Amino acid sequence: MKKTLISISIACLSIVASSAQEDWANFGRYADANKTAAHGADAVFMGNSITEGWNQSMSEFLSDNGYINRGIGGQVTSQMLARFRPDVIELQPKSGVILAGTNDIAGNMGEISLDDILRNIVSMAELARYNGIKVILCSVLPAVEYGWSPGRRPAQKIAALNEMIRSYAERAGCTYVDLHSAMKDERGGLKEGLHTDQVHLTREGYRMMASILKPIIDDTVRE
Repeated sequence: MKKTLISISIACLSIVASSAQEDWANFGRYADANKTAAHGADAVFMGNSITEGWNQSMSEFLSDNGYINRGIGGQVTSQMLARFRPDVIELQPKSGVILAGTNDIAGNMGEISLDDILRNIVSMAELARYNGIKVILCSVLPAVEYGWSPGRRPAQKIAALNEMIRSYAERAGCTYVDLHSAMKDERGGLKEGLHTDQVHLTREGYRMMASILKPIIDDTVRE
């Protein structure tokens, strides 16, 4: 019995060590950048590949406005929540722009309910507000298919999650940005010309997001 318990303990330690090596939430991605990042930016963007894509497709939107990008491709809301303190709070921005949830619906880290996705988003929002950071919650962008996770038919789930995010933002006094309505087509997916693969954006897609986000960020940080 004692030998069995020792074997189980060693196995558990191996799992923990393996997880630590893998850096599950990717804390290391921006660790060096955070050491030298300017504090007090008008906005830090938290999100997944859609947020990260600003760097490649429209980096001038960030640099011209002094915005900081902390998006990581493939991430789900639990990973973003785990790294929210070093990647957003400790940079002390005026606002945090959160665009999250589509990878949860895609099942990137396993199945998760819409309620639990919302809980992760709410937790990020509450951490920001507690630390004096204004919260800008973006709707999840439209999608009718995930190329890497086919058969999920996400359009209705995205619409439902967006309504939950909007309702929370209204109750909590956060800013809600409805990108979804402006960017969707009749199927509930992204409009032609805005996407490369039903999910990720073209430069034109980023131009549309920038035109919507910029005045909202300006208004929010100056309130």
